[in-house]
Amino acid sequence: MSDADFDVIGIGNAIVDVLSHSDDAFLTQHGLTKGSMALIDATQAERLYSEMGPGVECSGGSAANTIACLANLGAKAAYIGKVKDDALGKIFSHDITAAGVDFVSKHASDGPSTARCLILVTDDAQRTMNTFLGACVNLMPEDIDPDYIARGQVTYLEGYLWDPDHAKEAFLKASMAAHKADRQVALSLSDAFCVDRHRKSFQDLVQHHVDILFANEDEIKSLYEVDTFDAALQCVRDKCTVAALTRGDKGSVVISGNEIHVVDAENVDRVIDTTGAGDAYAAGFLFGYTKNFDMGSCARLGSVCSAEIISHYGARPEADLADLAGAALES
Repeated sequence: MSDADFDVIGIGNAIVDVLSHSDDAFLTQHGLTKGSMALIDATQAERLYSEMGPGVECSGGSAANTIACLANLGAKAAYIGKVKDDALGKIFSHDITAAGVDFVSKHASDGPSTARCLILVTDDAQRTMNTFLGACVNLMPEDIDPDYIARGQVTYLEGYLWDPDHAKEAFLKASMAAHKADRQVALSLSDAFCVDRHRKSFQDLVQHHVDILFANEDEIKSLYEVDTFDAALQCVRDKCTVAALTRGDKGSVVISGNEIHVVDAENVDRVIDTTGAGDAYAAGFLFGYTKNFDMGSCARLGSVCSAEIISHYGARPEADLADLAGAALES
């Protein structure tokens, strides 16, 4: 796969995040489930935004966060996602290209506005996300160029984008184009509630179209409707080539054929905000994977990147991940 122009091409919801500190009472008052991601409409988005505390705007979206972290690590990265030609769309485009990512998706001239995610962060570092998908829902199969997909070692798919039917078609088109070019496909399940909505189709996607699966403990248990992590581990082990499963402060477990690697989480002085932790883990892992590192080192890099992200507000790195990764591999 060394002849590829890109290490990873991400496909996902192009979103601008608005992060604000909150408390449990505010979540209860608005009927929000702590730690989850809920889809909201334009009216709900306007109402919640008006009642939130002061917010910080920054480009987000799960796969976009992963791709931005990959670029920070020094990878050759590209991204496909739908934004509108509006103020937030311009912010998203500027931020991702400034991060060193190839972003050539055409901006929509009409239809809904660029997506936004209102993220409420409580004192326990839990993030409760409320997402207005806006222009994201209009990612179509025609937005996927098979020749472009063939230029990446790995095409990375964001589970959140599995809601609209035409996005499913775009995903399948991308995965088939990748495999036709002898490339690989990675998928992040994104959220347990997302898995609940699409369990059967996700199971089919993982078994027939995915080489590398990323999921946290709740997501993988939901996918196979089991009560324990060990049971989920046994369910997934023969469904794809690699499964990288994160467990918060318990670290991660990576399964690849007969190999099982258990890797500790990196120590963090204080957890500030868990937004993007899984996205950063996927970035570190995929960086190692595309450089032919062993599975244990890939997981270690994932943990290093995740630790940097949760040590501050926001889902994009503030430190040089390449330096952190290099130091971790030398230790």
